[in-house]
Amino acid sequence: MGKLLHKWNHISLVKRILIGLIIGIILAVTVPDFAKPITIFGSLFVGALKSIAPILVFFLVMGAISQHKSGQETNMKGIITLYLLGTFLAGLVAVIASFLFPVTLTLAAGVEGIAAPGGVTEVLKALLLNIVDNPVKALFNANYIGILAWAVVLGIALRHAPDTTKTMITNFSDALSQMVRWVIGFAPLGIMGLVFESIAVSGIESLLSYGQLLAVLLGTMFFMALVVNPIIVFVNIRKNPYPLVFRCLEESGLTAFFTRSSAANIPVNMRLCESLGLDKDTYSVSIPLGATINMAGAAVTISVLTLAAVNTLGIQVDIATAVILSVLAAVSACGASGVAGGSLLLIPLAASLFGIPNDVAMQVVGVGFIVGVLQDSCETALNSSTDVLFTATAEYAKRRKEGKPIVFERRPVDVE
Repeated sequence: MGKLLHKWNHISLVKRILIGLIIGIILAVTVPDFAKPITIFGSLFVGALKSIAPILVFFLVMGAISQHKSGQETNMKGIITLYLLGTFLAGLVAVIASFLFPVTLTLAAGVEGIAAPGGVTEVLKALLLNIVDNPVKALFNANYIGILAWAVVLGIALRHAPDTTKTMITNFSDALSQMVRWVIGFAPLGIMGLVFESIAVSGIESLLSYGQLLAVLLGTMFFMALVVNPIIVFVNIRKNPYPLVFRCLEESGLTAFFTRSSAANIPVNMRLCESLGLDKDTYSVSIPLGATINMAGAAVTISVLTLAAVNTLGIQVDIATAVILSVLAAVSACGASGVAGGSLLLIPLAASLFGIPNDVAMQVVGVGFIVGVLQDSCETALNSSTDVLFTATAEYAKRRKEGKPIVFERRPVDVE
């Protein structure tokens, strides 16, 4: 048994999730009555994520802000602007894609009768009240908007705290991230239970909604990588952006796709920045920072899955509320955990904008893990490759203004 567990743990998480997915489908189709007890795995998996997600978001955001250091003479202002712009546009494009290609999900029973918000005024009122909610109450009730607000305020207040205090906060963040990794290690069992329950209750056709969801998710990410990001680059450097875009996707995105970790891809991005001839004082800060706040892929995931839940529950969304969702998805994405599937844990934050209960939102998170075999890999590839892309873009834009040549193909490109 020990040898079997050892071999199982050395199989990649993607392969283990695929195995759990296949077993869940087979059991649901062949012996649904006999295998019914395995639904408990899905409930336990969702319950564990539901329990740890609020405190994880709190410490991650607070720690990141408290560690920020100002006063360095770098090109960081332009890079951060591009990071935030790209993340916001990703959320906006995802919202538009969700309107053009609406997706509904098959959720567990007991989610009927949820009242839709009366309009943007009611949404804003609820948003403001959630922001000033008691921080302890916000953690207890999983009020993610309140959690985010208090984490930002405390992070700013702790910026001048002793290094030992900041180290303690970072240690808590690391410990919580490790706990999430342990929980996600049980994702194959959890997904097996979730898929089994979905098919046993609603039939094999329920999986079709996952295929549609995956198509919208990946289609939006590809659109960001191959259309929106190149436009952002072109506006800044006024040159054909695709050689730089493709190089970042090839040398950074490809490895990030398989590692599924922006943090693990930092050394790869550092080497790519060096080969592009970028300023080391800049990229040594922007690349680690980008692994934390440059989360276009996460914004896509949060927006698409949230609107899938909204469509499923029959909640009507106006344009103003959709724009608010885009902003909230961008802000939420900046606090996404660095572990695989970290963006999924922030879906309840965006879902709370529409009054969707945390229990329902965590079911959507479970659906996210089912499609996460491809979704998370593509999300990480988009996030990590864009770290280099925008770092290079900001520096090349500065060189263009100074009349210096731009090099991103190992050869100089004249500036007009």
